Amino acid sequence: MIVTRLECPQSGIVIEGKFSLGWMARLTPEQLAFVGQLVKHRGNIQKLSGELNVAYNTARNHLDDIVAALESPPRAPKQRPDRLKILAMLSAGEINYDSAIKLLAEL
Repeated sequence: MIVTRLECPQSGIVIEGKFSLGWMARLTPEQLAFVGQLVKHRGNIQKLSGELNVAYNTARNHLDDIVAALESPPRAPKQRPDRLKILAMLSAGEINYDSAIKLLAEL
């Protein structure tokens, strides 16, 4: 996922561009909450498992799932050509008229 707009409601400052969410975008809301709790307990899984009322091994398995999610490569968004690129491809003979119409309809 790519963020394209950041806005501060207090000052009204708006920044537009393409911003990556980084490692947090790879985690589910539940995993992010787990990481927050783990940081709160300074990485002590035993204390965290006590607060969550789960077995140590269950908490450890959640952490292993998070590590696996962070180690996997980020999913690249599917890139679709924009209108101008499609028209340029048609003009250059890279695609035919029917393909151009189909690509334009998908936008």
